[in-house]
Amino acid sequence: MTSPRFALRLAKEDFKFSVAHFTVFSPAVAEDLHGHNYRAAVEIAGDRLDSLGLLMELGGVKEEIRRLCTELDSKTILPEHCALVRVEREGAAIEVRYGSRRYRLPAEGVSILPIRNTSIEELALYFWRRLAPSLAGTAARTLSVEIEETAGQSCVYTAEVGSAE
Repeated sequence: MTSPRFALRLAKEDFKFSVAHFTVFSPAVAEDLHGHNYRAAVEIAGDRLDSLGLLMELGGVKEEIRRLCTELDSKTILPEHCALVRVEREGAAIEVRYGSRRYRLPAEGVSILPIRNTSIEELALYFWRRLAPSLAGTAARTLSVEIEETAGQSCVYTAEVGSAE
């Protein structure tokens, strides 16, 4: 039997962002550059409430989710840590290379993220890493982040708050 717990789910209408990206599958296979309208949802869980009967105050977490969505919205996202993708700044442009492909993009329209790939798995982990610090000092024990790429296709990353990730 699982222990009792409280879980707060946040899936607000404005937790969304639209980006261009391409996912790399191997040295020879990657998607073409294309876009998605992503949605983010978060679940915060713990086994106890504070003295006011709250798991935690949610204002700061909602603000951080909105900030993340705004930072990414209308950008082309690129992975900083993919051995198969080369990203270089050249003046006011970003040059991206994957195999024989080459893209040249305006730097102000690009977000280079500290991730290995622009997959929904890596985006869920990226959001988790950015949100987890805002749970410090609360009764929250786990944080789950779901990133939905298209209707019916999403990834959920769950870990204990304070874990190595």
